Amino acid sequence: MPGGGPKFFPCVLCNKRTKPRERRKITTQETHFLQKTFLITVKDTNDTLCNRCRHKYYAAERQKIQVVAKNDESNDEYIPTPKRPKSSALSSPPSISLSIPSTPKSHAQCFLCKRPGPKLVVVPSNARFDVFMNCEIIVPAGSRCCPNHLENGEFKADMLHSIKTANSSLLSRTSITELIKSLRTAAQQNENRRIDFETSSNLTNNDYLNLTGICKDAFDEICASALKDLRNTPARTTRTSLGIFLFKLKSGLSNKILSTIFNISKSSLRRAIASVRKSLVASFVPQNLGLQHISREEVIEKHTKPLAQTLFGDIGNSQVILVLDGTYIYIQKSNNFHFQRRSYSVHKGRPLVKAMVVVTTTGHFVTAVGPYLADNKNNDANILTHMLKSNLEDIKHWVQENDIFVVDRGFRDAISLLEDMGIKSEMPCFMKRGDKQLSTEDANASRLVTKVRWVVESANARIKRWKYLDKVIPTNQVPYIGDYIRIVCAISNKFLPPLSPAHDDDVAVAAKMLHLSRQVNVLKERVEAESLHSRKSSMWRDASTIDDFPKMTEEQLREMTCGSYQLKLSRCYIQEHLDGNHDILVHREDPQLLKVKMQSRHVSSKAHVLWISYNEVEVTAWYCLCKTGARVVGVCAHVASVLWYLGYARHKQDSLNIGVRNWGVYVEDAASLPEPIDASDSEDSTIEE
Repeated sequence: MPGGGPKFFPCVLCNKRTKPRERRKITTQETHFLQKTFLITVKDTNDTLCNRCRHKYYAAERQKIQVVAKNDESNDEYIPTPKRPKSSALSSPPSISLSIPSTPKSHAQCFLCKRPGPKLVVVPSNARFDVFMNCEIIVPAGSRCCPNHLENGEFKADMLHSIKTANSSLLSRTSITELIKSLRTAAQQNENRRIDFETSSNLTNNDYLNLTGICKDAFDEICASALKDLRNTPARTTRTSLGIFLFKLKSGLSNKILSTIFNISKSSLRRAIASVRKSLVASFVPQNLGLQHISREEVIEKHTKPLAQTLFGDIGNSQVILVLDGTYIYIQKSNNFHFQRRSYSVHKGRPLVKAMVVVTTTGHFVTAVGPYLADNKNNDANILTHMLKSNLEDIKHWVQENDIFVVDRGFRDAISLLEDMGIKSEMPCFMKRGDKQLSTEDANASRLVTKVRWVVESANARIKRWKYLDKVIPTNQVPYIGDYIRIVCAISNKFLPPLSPAHDDDVAVAAKMLHLSRQVNVLKERVEAESLHSRKSSMWRDASTIDDFPKMTEEQLREMTCGSYQLKLSRCYIQEHLDGNHDILVHREDPQLLKVKMQSRHVSSKAHVLWISYNEVEVTAWYCLCKTGARVVGVCAHVASVLWYLGYARHKQDSLNIGVRNWGVYVEDAASLPEPIDASDSEDSTIEE
């Protein structure tokens, strides 16, 4: 064509180029429709509409005719509608530019990873709205993405960080109206928001952890597999029932408060808790707790630490090492006086019931038995005897000869029964009558036991993290305490990480501890031979500065203590002595021998005296007068605090600030009284004036 290329005929509504067969003159009715609906004035006779925009006019006319027909129903007059193709809802062309980031719109490729089709899906409207709410990014309607980017109709969390956007968005009036309506609906839902477990998008993964104690995926797995027999009701669904149950265990709140939070009645809430408890006990607990849920071989291969096997096991023998201990669940005082007497613990001074927990050396719950009463007939030894003689969970066939039970001193009366069954027992040593301190041999042996036995204490603490089991439980819930404990243990086995996983250096640490357990405390022998514990001041002098004490790293300190518990207490012990209220003395003849007096953390009138011998390179020996201070396998907390401060903490830039605050300054002290004023002094001052 002379004077340029082919002429461009855009649609006056959507501004898209029209094909030759679509170019027809705009009728007068269509002109009025464009002017009234979209405020578009047709001026040029060559202006045209594409088929898609012309169908919007037909849809509007069809809707108008249907309204007229409905209003004129009494005349029985049939008015035919124009036979035109069906069309979508009316929408205006994108003509409004906003400074909101937007993603590119493409039907041929995924807007996230740019992967071409054909296996692409249209992004759902709720997913587009979630992106706008969470990331302030507009995803245009009709955008497509790969199916693996979506989960349950929503974008996966890791996909939101990879969205590429433009600096502005071109929106239509229709899309802005829909966005405002969606925001209004979300605002109304937020205003009356309750904790909602119905859809996974309502709560984040951290919300699930804080409210239920498990992550979102674990919650979904329990709903899908363990609650199949639980039916939905008009008041609550399966997800809501499970959320109520776990939230009750995790928070320990009363049913009155929970009914307000979840906006359901207390009776419905009680039925939800009971139904979920029964369902979990029937299907979920047997698969994840109990002697029958795990084999001996699996315990030996997957849930036994090499450290424990080296310390107590026999080389070449397949032995199961189990750690046992009882845990307390406090209950209200009962009106049944017989039960009140049997459930009262003289040791704790309050009513309670006891559950026996059996774990592996990694912290995996093997079984939880009980609960039992709390009187003197139900101590730990009697409970273990009852378990063995009653053959609970077929324990006699599961446990075999040469297996090892790691227990505390409360099981001493059951040791003979274990020996008769061929089961070995490892228990901390008792202090002999009249002694004030364990011998070096007994203290070393006890340290080997506590190195393994601490895991059951942490397992009991994991149970008490579910606050319902840490509070005082009403007596009407006593029949269900055992179910609650077993459910919590099963959840821990299934979804929580092991308390004490195996480490590469377990065998080396165990070999070192075994070697040290055969040593004698040479510094103890020297203290007793030279009477270094006497109060003769001529033997010692004050140590203003100690410059030759060897510097130590945290790793070296952990190797000396054979653990981290003593180091955690070091800050607290040293905090009380930073102001100079401690005694560090140096031997006059041996300047590398220290004598330190440490204040007891339990009794104000008691102090612990300890000695430390060192050279320019390392600490060579230690001895403390506390009950376990004679051991060579590791050190007691008093010795550890001195080593931590002299060898590590004082060399830091801010050595006086060790992170332990004195909260006593915020509390009144009735023993602190103002000094009385002498009356004669006040009279003399008045006369002089």
